[in-house]
Amino acid sequence: MSEEEEPDYRFTLANERTYLAYLRTSLACYAGGLSAVQFLDLGPDRWPARIIGIVLVLTGIVTTAGAFRRWQLNLTAIRRGGALPASRLPLMLGATIATVGLIGLLFSLWR
Repeated sequence: MSEEEEPDYRFTLANERTYLAYLRTSLACYAGGLSAVQFLDLGPDRWPARIIGIVLVLTGIVTTAGAFRRWQLNLTAIRRGGALPASRLPLMLGATIATVGLIGLLFSLWR
């Protein structure tokens, strides 16, 4: 497939759905982070809740930027008929969410 040819629309739409799924995940990270700061009571100074909130909001920002970059790279690869590039975004998201969840659980049990 040459660079000027349009790829099968199903691939383009699947790439777009994946991008939108990452944006929903970003939105969930923003909401979770802001909720943690507002509602978690994990100590007198609330610093654990603030750390959890900051990490989740930063994760949302990284996910938003990474999703856009991944969408661009995938679209380019699809149009050129090449292999899709590997991404560490799912690993980063999974590790961060698991770590934040574990920290929240530990602080909740410790309290």
